[in-house]
Amino acid sequence: MDLDTSTGLADRIEKYYSGAVHDVLRAMGLTGRVLPHEINPLDPTKRLAGPVFTFSGRYEKGMDAHETLLAWTEMLTVAPPGCVLVCQPNDDNVAHMGELSAETLQLRGVRGYIVDGGCRDVEFILGIGFRVFCTYTTPSDVVGCWIPHGLGDPIEIGDVRIQTDDWAVADRDGIVIIPGDVINEVVDETERVIRTESKVRSAILDGMDPKEAFLKYGKF
Repeated sequence: MDLDTSTGLADRIEKYYSGAVHDVLRAMGLTGRVLPHEINPLDPTKRLAGPVFTFSGRYEKGMDAHETLLAWTEMLTVAPPGCVLVCQPNDDNVAHMGELSAETLQLRGVRGYIVDGGCRDVEFILGIGFRVFCTYTTPSDVVGCWIPHGLGDPIEIGDVRIQTDDWAVADRDGIVIIPGDVINEVVDETERVIRTESKVRSAILDGMDPKEAFLKYGKF
């Protein structure tokens, strides 16, 4: 899928909420696609969607500072424009995103960042509007103690296996991972579900009994 096509799809599905996407996946028999609820947005008002680029990392005290920064900047260079970076850092000690990295990724066209780990420089990142979902914040950084690896390789966060070219949809409710081979179907069906829910809402506001609305539209 080329960048223009993926950007168009991402812009479409980013308008909708993660709950509707979850419901569509469940109806398709694709369950267990929600990331742990501890991963939350720095800015709860912002949504994020797009094709995933994965990587992982490891924490080890006493690493060479130059080597850790060299590996980190390689990740920033490799991250594809239009993607959502998703990281399993295998660590809960340091921040795996900060101000200069966020600004670099935003400049390079990366849509946002999801990490089962930490972030720092929150005020700056909020100021530039780069979308980050993380589990905690800390001033500690990766220098000399954490290194990224496995760029583009499959990862696991919670019970969810995530591959590059899967898709992420994230908002203040949570994060849903969509298998890449069904993204077009999921986008189309999510839009249909949203339209049906709007009809149910309008019917109830016009005085229809909720049970009657459910039976008529098959959705609630």
